[in-house]
Amino acid sequence: MPQPLIFDIKRYSINDGPGIRLTIFFKGCPLSCRWCHNPESLAPGAQKLYTARKCLGCGECVKVCPRQACQLSAEGIVTDVDLCQVCGACAEVCPSRASEISGRAYSIAELMAIIEKETPFFDQSGGGVTFSGGEPLLHTPFLLDLLMRCGARDIHRAVDTSGYGKTAELLAVAKQTDLFLFDLKLMDAARHQEFTGVDNRLILDNLRALAATGAQIEIRVPLIAGVNDDRPNLEQLAGFVAQLAGTRPRLNLLPFHNVAEHKYQKLDQSYVVAGMAAPTAESLQRAAEICSAHGLVVSVGG
Repeated sequence: MPQPLIFDIKRYSINDGPGIRLTIFFKGCPLSCRWCHNPESLAPGAQKLYTARKCLGCGECVKVCPRQACQLSAEGIVTDVDLCQVCGACAEVCPSRASEISGRAYSIAELMAIIEKETPFFDQSGGGVTFSGGEPLLHTPFLLDLLMRCGARDIHRAVDTSGYGKTAELLAVAKQTDLFLFDLKLMDAARHQEFTGVDNRLILDNLRALAATGAQIEIRVPLIAGVNDDRPNLEQLAGFVAQLAGTRPRLNLLPFHNVAEHKYQKLDQSYVVAGMAAPTAESLQRAAEICSAHGLVVSVGG
């Protein structure tokens, strides 16, 4: 079974499903949303992150790099990406964690041991484990193994997904999942392609198929002024969700905040926010009213 990389494991999470949760973040995503607040999640492979303000200029990373990819300059460490093999030697010796590696392979047994340590918090709060990303559906065999093991231990299981994956694999995952946190961004296929890199037809088809199984679904909408907070998009989105088969999903509006710029800097990537802004309190209220008018239970934030 191919072993995916994990870029974060978040304990005591309260925004990724009911109760206190453990959220496991897979690397790799088929979408490239312009507003992504976890840019380290997009590539499936390991990546080096560097924070110049933390660098002490000690040069230890230069000494240990087997490929001489690290060089100390007046601006801090410069990494030759053509030479760097992301082996992690620099991060291991960095005393200030200016250099870090995003992405680590865990075995199923290692992850289950981490999950099981949290069960007292799950039991007390009605929580459980959430598999997020990136996109967990990119790693379906590995994900299914974890879901089945958690189910055998009566641990509540949630999957946070963009819905962009093979329909058969999504439905297989549904048989082992207690709750889906399903992202919807834009209803127009061309604008979805423009802002996320893929059109949304597969996503919408998958959401219909998932709802028809009776799965418990919570719809999450990252609300971004200038992108998807306009009335036509919200009317179409809410109408689509309201007409899904099965139990009507709750809808959660997540206001965009420009909090990820430092992550792009760590990856030496540009973060273009032109045309994107946080919604105002008034636009959030208007969006909630539009969606509620379609008979949906709407919440804002987290």
